[in-house]
Amino acid sequence: MAGSAIDNKNNFAAQVMGRLKNDILTGYFQPNEKLLMSRLKERYQVGVSPLREALSQLIVEQLVVVENQRGFKVHPVSELEMLDIYQTRAEIEALCIGLALEHGDDEWEAGIVAAAHKLHKYQDLVEQEPQEWELRHQAFHTAIASGCKSPTLLHVRRSLYEKASRYRNLWLKNTMSNRIAFDVNHQEHNQLVEVLMAGDMVQAKILIKEHLLGPSRALAEHWSAFSAE
Repeated sequence: MAGSAIDNKNNFAAQVMGRLKNDILTGYFQPNEKLLMSRLKERYQVGVSPLREALSQLIVEQLVVVENQRGFKVHPVSELEMLDIYQTRAEIEALCIGLALEHGDDEWEAGIVAAAHKLHKYQDLVEQEPQEWELRHQAFHTAIASGCKSPTLLHVRRSLYEKASRYRNLWLKNTMSNRIAFDVNHQEHNQLVEVLMAGDMVQAKILIKEHLLGPSRALAEHWSAFSAE
């Protein structure tokens, strides 16, 4: 019974952390925003103990910072951090693709094609349902990377993806209203599928790096405008 109670407590704390983490990544809580316990308790309908545990975990993940013992706030964003995250992510993603092309099989290829098809079906609905498009976009890139067969590498990749998502949301706000930029993004997805199916490792690595670094270049070019939103 004691073990079951501990498991339930841990599962509950994990659920609270997951909800808070998602709210930070999707921008419900803005960079530098104070995370007031009263507001968090009301939003998640929990007590202080699981909230403090969740906040402690998110400090480790660099999504929350302690504000001089005066409470917690959302980790700030910066141009330097953004560029570092995107550059590192591009290198990790290229490494995943290289290993995936070495170890990938028919099932891996089928998973990529299926994920690309699901993403394509939402191309014309991205402005109306951006969250669903983002989920399908994430699934597409995850399907590609999964072929590397390395749990450790995929864990690092997922952490970078999550950190980049706060910046990517800034980029998406502009891109979704810019049909030309979004169409280019869609074409890059199609090209990536083609070179992966052809087994062209060199071109696949070049394409994934260019694809992932595109948003960081756009953000860097207009950083003051993006970060003020």
